[in-house]
Amino acid sequence: MNPVEQARQAAFQQTLLSARRTMLLSEILKLAIDSFRAGKLRFVLTALGMVIGTASVILVVTIGLTGKQFILEELQKIETNSVELEYAGGGATATERVLYNDYLTREDEKAVLAQVPGVLYSSPILEMHDRISFGGGVVKDTLVLGVSPQYRNIRNLIVPQGRFFDDIDDTAHINCAVVTELFARERFGSSDAAVGQTFEIIGIPFTIIGVFKESVDDMGNSEIADQTILIPYSVARYFAGTENVKQIYFSMRNMDEVPDAAKQIQSIVQSRHRHDSVYKTQTLTEYLAMARRIANALTAVLVMVAGVTLAVGGVGIMNIMLANVRARVREIGIRKALGATAREIKLQFLAEAIIISLVGGTVGTIVGLTVPLSIRLFTDYPLPISGWSIAIALTSATLVGVIFGTVPATRAAQLDPVEALKYE
Repeated sequence: MNPVEQARQAAFQQTLLSARRTMLLSEILKLAIDSFRAGKLRFVLTALGMVIGTASVILVVTIGLTGKQFILEELQKIETNSVELEYAGGGATATERVLYNDYLTREDEKAVLAQVPGVLYSSPILEMHDRISFGGGVVKDTLVLGVSPQYRNIRNLIVPQGRFFDDIDDTAHINCAVVTELFARERFGSSDAAVGQTFEIIGIPFTIIGVFKESVDDMGNSEIADQTILIPYSVARYFAGTENVKQIYFSMRNMDEVPDAAKQIQSIVQSRHRHDSVYKTQTLTEYLAMARRIANALTAVLVMVAGVTLAVGGVGIMNIMLANVRARVREIGIRKALGATAREIKLQFLAEAIIISLVGGTVGTIVGLTVPLSIRLFTDYPLPISGWSIAIALTSATLVGVIFGTVPATRAAQLDPVEALKYE
């Protein structure tokens, strides 16, 4: 036989072998499906564990993402988009730090606004204290902050009664004030009653035009106290006798711009003052980073808990398949007597386990997606759905079928055909 014919013969034998293997796989799948048809109830009950397990994975990931989204949205209400610029002192010695004050100015604020395009809002903070009479001989030391109208947007303040002062009030130097709900209740009895009332700050009458509150608990990161009075900066600077301030707040368009903006703001302001003056910027982005880590860790823990359900479903598959092997011992013996190899027997039972697991996993994925999709369809709340959760659920279901189907498949393949044929 010449080399050309030998090559053709080898190619033909390879083709036959490939066709035989393809036919064998098709036959194995057909036998598995026939087995399920013969025991439909057993198939459904076995797959039910995988349905519950994969649905749990989908729902747990959805719950984890929803919780993460809620936490981040709440944290974003405490000015996580903001950069706080503060004058921290200047001079090489303690005497110089006392003599040479190099405070921030409105010109610094304007310079930042001109050079940092991502700034949406800005406001100086001029802090004062005054002893306010609450009637009945009660006098309390009260915090008074001179701020710009944009301070409301920076701090996400809510004004349930009245209104916040605007640019017209600030430009016209109107003696108006916005007070906290606690101040309004203790001084005038209620928030509604406080609006329109007049009281004195450093002997000058101010009219309350609104009552405010913070949109979320700031965990002590705000300069706002329980009893705080907000007045226009243009009015407050007359009390201080200067336009210089120790703090200026800037609010960025989004949280991702905050770290770079903080560095840029500090650099701009530092270049406008003495080289030994110290200016610091503070942000709350670390809170968001920490919240993300915590939320991701909790989601991972919940997914592992849901994975236990998948493992329980896998144990169920293994037990049913072991019982199935015992019930089909004679069938296995007949197949081996007719020439079926141990590999073919093992692949048959392993295929049955994988099919049960995949069908259960697919149905469980559909069930798990039904809940968040229904909520998104019938409500205004967009529950987050992760494609990774679907991939994880289906991959886990396949692995469970392979892992827990191996033991019964191996046991079936190792049966002695003679003993199997004699099995009653």
